Amino acid sequence: MASDETTRTSPSQPLADRLRPETLEDFVGQRHLTAPGKPLYQVIQNNRVHSMIFWGPPGVGKTTLARIIAHQTGRPFFGLSAVAAGKGDVREVIDQVQARTTAQPGLFDSLEEKNDQRGAILFLDEIHRFNKAQQDFLLPYVEDGTIILIGATTENPSFEVISALLSRSQVFVLEPLSADDIKTILQRGAAVLGIAITDEALDFLAEYADGDARKSLNLMEATAQLYGDQGEITADHLKDALQSKHLRYDKAGEEHYNTISAYIKSMRASDVDAALYYLARMVSSGEDPLFIARRMVIFASEDIGMAQPTALVVANEVFRACETIGYPECQINLAHGTAYMALAPKSRASCDAFFAALEDAQKLGNLPIPMKLRNAPTKLMKELGYGKDDGSESRLPEPLKNRRYYPSTPVKPD
Repeated sequence: MASDETTRTSPSQPLADRLRPETLEDFVGQRHLTAPGKPLYQVIQNNRVHSMIFWGPPGVGKTTLARIIAHQTGRPFFGLSAVAAGKGDVREVIDQVQARTTAQPGLFDSLEEKNDQRGAILFLDEIHRFNKAQQDFLLPYVEDGTIILIGATTENPSFEVISALLSRSQVFVLEPLSADDIKTILQRGAAVLGIAITDEALDFLAEYADGDARKSLNLMEATAQLYGDQGEITADHLKDALQSKHLRYDKAGEEHYNTISAYIKSMRASDVDAALYYLARMVSSGEDPLFIARRMVIFASEDIGMAQPTALVVANEVFRACETIGYPECQINLAHGTAYMALAPKSRASCDAFFAALEDAQKLGNLPIPMKLRNAPTKLMKELGYGKDDGSESRLPEPLKNRRYYPSTPVKPD
């Protein structure tokens, strides 16, 4: 059940929750979004909150930022996790928000005020876990301003969030925290736990975190429980505590990301045995087959590309098989696709060429399209030179006429 009541911290809560700041001033990291003049700073400063999606790896502050926005703009905050929540839970939030509005007639003079001044925030963690029907259910309440949606996802929202909802939200990309950011948070955590920690231990935790503050805080807290009476926490204490843990694949934790990373990098290196091993680890732990297949589709174009164009066909067919068949049989399809991707020749030419073109498009804006390429549906437009070949070879806008994105010698499939 979602609630807009503030939860008080207690020693029984995980350290990461007890350290959660309530103001942007105390927030660590994501300076490209939170520094004075940056987007989220302006959202809070101007009290103009709109629907948004936070996209980034785990442990970088997505939930915390959503709570800070609600706290500093004085808005009701309702939090749900898409892993466990369904349409009924969303409906309950909507009912609470609508009841609040009904109980205070004239609370909002306009939709703009409803959205920008005092609208309730629904924070939906792991929004990518909501299927299309569940996301469609949210849409009208976002459109009419009943709720301001803040979604958090570790997955590319272009693939995981329906276009109608995405078009009504601004996507903010959050980055892994730096080692200095992690150390700042760890020092706050040590103060809360009442422990001393060596510089070497802080360095170890910062490296272990790999940009994820929660990961390092959890290890520090577990170590403090074991060795907190030793005077100070050392790197050896951390290593011993880490070894004593029963490590297993966690679909919501760091092993999820470590394993899919190892899987992709093994295919990229054409190491079919390693790729199949990491696939087996994911399958045996119950990883969503569509998550794996989706990565395969991306890999087929990003890493194989024109070196073997049929890779995209195979990857899409594997995705389709996983979608229609499911476990346990689709593990064979995943193995087939994995072996194919790992053994295929690799070329990033088309991918790199596109992103080079994208950089120019974003940097230079809408350059005039050459006249010979323009549509000429009327006589007047033809007389003005629309659609008339001027004999020049380049079809790029004039400032880019000598630009080459794709290799001069095309990559040919075997």
